Amino acid sequence: MTSFQSTLGDESGIAEELAKGQREISIAEFFEKNKHMLGFDSGARGLVTAVKEAVDNALDATEEAGIQPDIYVEISEVDDYYRLVIEDNGPGITKEQVPKVFGKLLYGSRFHAREQSRGQQGIGISAAVLYSQLTSGKPAKITSRTQGSADAEYFELVIDTDKNEPEIRDEKTTSWDRPHGTRIELEMEANMRARQQLHDYIQHTAVVNPHARLELREPGLDEPMKFERATDQLPQQTEEIRPHPHGVELGTLLKMLGATESYSVSGFLQEEFTRVGAKTTEKIIDSFRDRHFGREMTWKTPSSREADDLVETIEDAVANKGQEATTAFAEELVDIVTGKDRIAHGELLTIVGNVAESVGDDTGKTFGDTVQENIVEAVWPVLTEDRESDVYAIVDDVTTTQKDDAGKVSMARSIATQFAETTGPTDRATYDDVEDFVSWAAERTKEREDETYGETAREKIADAVWSRMRTVEDDVPKVRDIADNRDIARDLLEAMRETDILAPPTDCLSPITSELVEAGLKKEFDADFYAAATRDAEVHGGDPFIVEAGIAYGGDIKSDGSIDLLRFANRVPLVYQRGACTITHVVKDIGWRNYGLDQPGGSGMPKGPAVLMVHVASTNVPFTSESKDALADVPAIQDEVELAIREAARELKSYLSKRRSLQKRRQKQDVIGRILPQMATKLSEVTGREEPKIDGALARIMNNVSVERTIEDGTVTLTVTNYSSTNESPDITDILDVEPLGLNGEANVVDLDGEWFVKWNPTVAAGESETLTYSVEQDASFDINVDGVETEKLTVNA
Repeated sequence: MTSFQSTLGDESGIAEELAKGQREISIAEFFEKNKHMLGFDSGARGLVTAVKEAVDNALDATEEAGIQPDIYVEISEVDDYYRLVIEDNGPGITKEQVPKVFGKLLYGSRFHAREQSRGQQGIGISAAVLYSQLTSGKPAKITSRTQGSADAEYFELVIDTDKNEPEIRDEKTTSWDRPHGTRIELEMEANMRARQQLHDYIQHTAVVNPHARLELREPGLDEPMKFERATDQLPQQTEEIRPHPHGVELGTLLKMLGATESYSVSGFLQEEFTRVGAKTTEKIIDSFRDRHFGREMTWKTPSSREADDLVETIEDAVANKGQEATTAFAEELVDIVTGKDRIAHGELLTIVGNVAESVGDDTGKTFGDTVQENIVEAVWPVLTEDRESDVYAIVDDVTTTQKDDAGKVSMARSIATQFAETTGPTDRATYDDVEDFVSWAAERTKEREDETYGETAREKIADAVWSRMRTVEDDVPKVRDIADNRDIARDLLEAMRETDILAPPTDCLSPITSELVEAGLKKEFDADFYAAATRDAEVHGGDPFIVEAGIAYGGDIKSDGSIDLLRFANRVPLVYQRGACTITHVVKDIGWRNYGLDQPGGSGMPKGPAVLMVHVASTNVPFTSESKDALADVPAIQDEVELAIREAARELKSYLSKRRSLQKRRQKQDVIGRILPQMATKLSEVTGREEPKIDGALARIMNNVSVERTIEDGTVTLTVTNYSSTNESPDITDILDVEPLGLNGEANVVDLDGEWFVKWNPTVAAGESETLTYSVEQDASFDINVDGVETEKLTVNA
């Protein structure tokens, strides 16, 4: 019965009519209808995204030119629209490039560059221009002045979405007060409902770019938000690297093979990939040979006692060379063969060739190719006549003692049979072939001996056999031949992937560094504690990446609710889609109670007065979408994010543990300090004796460092007693209003307008005391300050 669907299209001309409606669309036209994919899905978010794209471009441009970034952002209301202005002090853009940079999607210089940068696709700023013209109908206004130019270039342009080309509405030379830089002005339909996200983006950009100065002006702000630099140190300049062999896919490899100028595989590998030198190339090519040609099985050689039969075999294979030359050939060949533990067919060919040359030189006889072939053809069966015993030794070596000997014999016989019957005279096979041999042998053994060899046992036997096989010396195909054959290219790709190769170099990355992560947090967050960690580089898909984490705790950071999580990729804040980001997923999965933060239920975002920042720097950040708001769940990156967070969190744990300990100590000390005087008084009343002196008792009880002052006949004595169990080095500063004389110890005296500062830094061993003295010629007032010892571990009676 004919189906209804099968009759569709029978009418003539339908295909032609359908074809008339088909046409190519430009990337600009696509994003015109799918602007939400780029982060322009609403007026609130569209404004934040436009700011983000422009600021990211400005930071990239200034850093590449070695200029400390100075970026100005202004938002103002104009009629029914918002006007966005972003200025930078970068190197500027040439007159020819301005229209393409701002008026053509997917136009940029970084897409093919394997080095860290904020923007790579060439979509961001041109997408902001597209959003502006779609919502306001007004052109973008760009002013750019290159370094050394007397004037600036001014453009007004829109994007022709049908062609993805800039359409210039106005162009002229103008003056500009900046010596160099770029300014873009956009008008768009927007609102300020995402004000907090905008502020977060600017502040977080300042945190992760401590070398930049940022200023934001917007409606409703009494004064501009300004973020000054925390360092004059620019990020380390990155260098582009070649692709890494572990990150290449088959289609890319075929494309590279077709485009390279290299003739040999060796030259191709060393010229087109990073971290591939001569030794690594040899390993890849050997692995390729194993996959493409297979290996040759090596077999046990005869002992010297069995050599006589082998000599006779060789002599019978040599004809018309004379007895003396024939015997010399046979004896030398046998001597070399029996001196080896195992031998492969290809190795035998080489040995026979070498002996033929050697004996030929000594005897004047020629042992040509035919003679050599005859010898190999005669000798090889002798060397392989006991394959079964050889394989049995291998099977017995890797199987458990629980296996019956009959089963091992069966396995060995079946595997030996496969080599003899299926691999030809060279006993050559791939690893897949060996696995098939072992599986076939295991099935036969189960049938015949009722002995089961499971997957693990089979794998061990296959690996043991493969380890005794030898890589062949066959010439590998040339580059052009591999480029034309997908199967051979796949063998080369697998060889590249399975070869151990050093991770890509990291000079293509520019991490913030733990010191500057901490400096950025200190600049923007007033906290009691800071910690940061920068991990070593790792690789995902052939692209190197580095993960950094920083924590700020306490101080003025809000204590109610969850911690603030700051996410960054290549120094760019990720403002939206926090829940979809792998960084968030990792943070939620960590047990934060172990690090001193509250985490109801044992999972989810921790609570407490803390800011946690995570930065991922990579040559190819795996975003979840074109809007670049969240990182994908890549296991390698997840692992490094977790390790970086835990490294910083361990320092937080130590800090909080120490703080809790000091708090308990302070409470204990307060209680004892109240009780001691009462006890002394009560003891005096009960005994009728004078009230005992309790000076210093508190220090002894609490194992504190005690500093006591005594004054006698103008001599001032400071006694430093260390009741703790470790050496202490307090910084002691005695401030007085008369000049001190006759100081002992290594004291430093500073006179500031009639006030004298006497400073000591003694090292006092556990259980020991140090006496610091000086004299005064008249009454004096004193004020002492002791640093270098926690307040809770210090008792000062001075």
